[in-house]
Amino acid sequence: MEFAKNSISWFEIPVVDFERAKTFYQAIFDYEMPEMQMDAIRMGILLHDRDGGGIGGAICHGEGYAPSGHNGPKVYLNGGADLNIVLGRVDAAGGKQLLPKTPIGENMGHFAFFNDTEGNVVGLYSME
Repeated sequence: MEFAKNSISWFEIPVVDFERAKTFYQAIFDYEMPEMQMDAIRMGILLHDRDGGGIGGAICHGEGYAPSGHNGPKVYLNGGADLNIVLGRVDAAGGKQLLPKTPIGENMGHFAFFNDTEGNVVGLYSME
């Protein structure tokens, strides 16, 4: 197998109530979330630089999509320059902070965890 630049190419966050989840993610990241329909799946696209090679993902609602709580894979979303800005909006948007900004190691950045409005455990990552 060839060596890949990134270990992930796309991700999907399952949601039960699409409008509630869209409102939550728009509030914490402070942008209007574009939508698309892919067959029976309703998707809200998390902004990323696709043309510049950025890796993206979406919130997804439809058959076969159920939040996994603490038991599923963990996705770490880009928290920008300082993830505390995004993390600071989580509770007011209806989510819950689970782990505050935590250093990973010298020159390796920081991470945090939160529950979204659908019960997913989602991580944030930033260098600062």
